Amino acid sequence: MSQTSQDKGAAAEEDALRYLQREGLRLRARNFRIRRGEIDLIMEDSGEIVFVEVRARTPSRFGDGIDSITSAKKRRLIAAAKAWLQRQRNEPMTRFDVIAVTPGSHQVEWIRDAFHADE
Repeated sequence: MSQTSQDKGAAAEEDALRYLQREGLRLRARNFRIRRGEIDLIMEDSGEIVFVEVRARTPSRFGDGIDSITSAKKRRLIAAAKAWLQRQRNEPMTRFDVIAVTPGSHQVEWIRDAFHADE
């Protein structure tokens, strides 16, 4: 039985979560959704909030995980991040990271500070 793209995405997200936790980050929220967007993982890294987009992509001549994030996708991520931050008691430092997971191999590429909210 072959995996659906949804199954591959869920497996990649689980790989990314385990990887980040081994690196010392703490899970704050998972699959935070609003009408305008979704954030796969919201982690905390030494007091800094990290909004993580997980991409299950096989590197190819068409690009890898970071190359697949369009400006429209960035806008949706930023909108969801702003909505999540509005629910917090304080305004922590934040960043946007991307985790690219190669399906099957569980190989993880962590791109810290991949883009900024003001782009």
